Amino acid sequence: MIQDRLATLVETRASRPAAIAEAAALRVRPGSLLGEHGKLMVIAADHPARGALRAGDRPLAMADRLDLLDRLCTALARPGVNGVLGTPDILEDLLLLGALDGKVVIGSMNRGGLAGAAFEMDDRFTGYDAARIQAMRFEGGKTLTRIDYADPASVDTLEATARAVSGLAERDLLAMVEPFISHRVDGLVRNVLTPDAMVKAAAIAAGLGGTSAYTWLKLPVVDDMERVMAATTLPVVILGGEVDSDQEAVFSRWRKALACPTARGLAVGRSLLYPPDDDVVSAVDAAVGLL
Repeated sequence: MIQDRLATLVETRASRPAAIAEAAALRVRPGSLLGEHGKLMVIAADHPARGALRAGDRPLAMADRLDLLDRLCTALARPGVNGVLGTPDILEDLLLLGALDGKVVIGSMNRGGLAGAAFEMDDRFTGYDAARIQAMRFEGGKTLTRIDYADPASVDTLEATARAVSGLAERDLLAMVEPFISHRVDGLVRNVLTPDAMVKAAAIAAGLGGTSAYTWLKLPVVDDMERVMAATTLPVVILGGEVDSDQEAVFSRWRKALACPTARGLAVGRSLLYPPDDDVVSAVDAAVGLL
């Protein structure tokens, strides 16, 4: 049981921090970004570092780190799951737990735009950089690129994302860009989830950096998804978004998006880690079945 490993994790971090680099050096890397189903199936867990702990109607669902790690290990052990996305603290715990062998590991890079903060759109790169991702022998990095036409801070995020894309590409590493057109409503940042907005976001994101050779997009499911997916020739993974009480409806939307030619997989976090019935195994297996 993972509960038995908590003391070991803390003891290792306190007394032998070099064990993390040792585990990274020994990790068995995957032979491809794609699993045996021909797609990339990623479990995402980079929300806590941005102060986003809510899952559905549970405002602090992701606050219990041991519970989160337990859910992650359960999900990563399921057949067909071949990737994980996280911040250094989470990925290093998973390394020490031996849960990342054979998995595509993607480091989350910008977590500075804390959820609900006045500076949320100034989404600085406070996590991984391309050099550290390479040193850890991970397969790529991910950026959250929100664009608010009324907020000057957005251009800094765009510039930093472009540098990250270029830095990853120079090292032959995957650059996963998650773009949104955003604006503030009553002081809170809201992503515009319309087809027109997502087409524009995808077009902007695809042009960031000195090359798009290693760039994949991470896009939400919106209405008229076929038109959104037709806006780019880059590989696209579908993101899961918020937990929804109607899981069947969610899976139906994912299935339709995955039928588009540019779709190359799923990158889902809370929807699978904290499903309404708390059955992580069933939720993950159902999602893999869509591939």
